Parts: sequence; C-alpha cells; structure tokens
Amino acid sequence: MKSFTALDKMTNSLVEGKVYRRSDFIDLTSNVDRNLKELVASGRLKKLQNGLYHCPKKTPFGEGLPNENDLLEKFLDDDHFVVYGPSMFNSLGLGTTQLYDKKVVFNRKRHGEMNLGGRAYTFYRWKEAPKKLSKEFLLVEMLNKLNDLAEDQESVLENVKSKLSDFNSLKLHNALNRFGTKSTQKKLKGLLKEINVSA
Repeated sequence: MKSFTALDKMTNSLVEGKVYRRSDFIDLTSNVDRNLKELVASGRLKKLQNGLYHCPKKTPFGEGLPNENDLLEKFLDDDHFVVYGPSMFNSLGLGTTQLYDKKVVFNRKRHGEMNLGGRAYTFYRWKEAPKKLSKEFLLVEMLNKLNDLAEDQESVLENVKSKLSDFNSLKLHNALNRFGTKSTQKKLKGLLKEINVSA
C-alpha cells in the first residue's frame, strides 16, 4: 500500500477554483514552502501574491479566474469589505453618467493600487467597512469621491438634495456617520438640514 506523503496530502486537499493562504497548509506538511513550490511547478497551484495561491479551474476557455469575493477575503484575511466601481453611482439616479474601468475595494486593511488574480483594484482603507453594498453607502461614497469624478459637482449636489427622500433616512444616517469623510458629513448634513431631514 502506498504511503501518502505531505505533498500528496496537500494535493488531495486542493479544490479547483479555491484561493488559499500559505497558512492553510501548515497542518499538512513540515516543509510548506518546498511543497508549495512543487505544486506551483506542477501547475496545480498558481501563485498570486506572497503567501496567496489559487487552484485553477479548467474551463472551455482556459483557466478560470478565482472567485472575486474568495480572492479578496483571503487576500485581506477579513470578510468586512465591499467592492464597487464608480460607474455604480449612476444607478442612484443622481445625474452621474460617466463610465469608469475601475474597481474599488473599501476595506479595513489595505490601501493603494494592486493587480490581484488577473484584475486591477484600488484598495481604500477605512477604520471599518460594510459587508454588503447599499444605495445609502454608495451615496456616501460618491460624495467622498466627488472631487475625483468627471461630473458637474453642483448639478450632482442639486440632484442629491432633490432625491434625498428616496433614501432610507436611518440607513443614510448610519452610513454617513460610519463611512463619510468630514467633508462629506458636513456637505450631506447641510443638504439634509435644508430639506428638514434629521441626520
């Protein structure tokens, strides 16, 4: 009967499409770095970043990209984050129309531009982060980033003022206090005051 080596155990533990951290294999081998190099050399794993690996899944079009949520959760070692593109601000109906080829990861740990798993991201670190998107969060984040958008700011702010009643006031208050910059808090609270909505 064949005895299973540490490399065999690591190989048998792999699930196609899954993203792994180096630490996921610590209990399977006494020489994790050597065995990881062997798995990368054989094509069973793809190295994404230091300490981060992907077990590629074969598709009719070649190797599939890792699941975005799994990739980011493993990379950040945290599940408190949301991913959005500035183009999503257009869904708020506030007059923004520009399209942006960009993805932002609003999170608690990382900051800066990075290519990860075949995709380009801008990581934006904040003291806390939501676990899912809401239109109230998107409104606050749009105002946080308003100076960076190719939009008429005065027109957008007028639209925000006229559409504030479309947002859940409690959720908006919560999102503003948790995720709004000082400038955004001042701006949005001023608009809410003008239309007599408490914030």
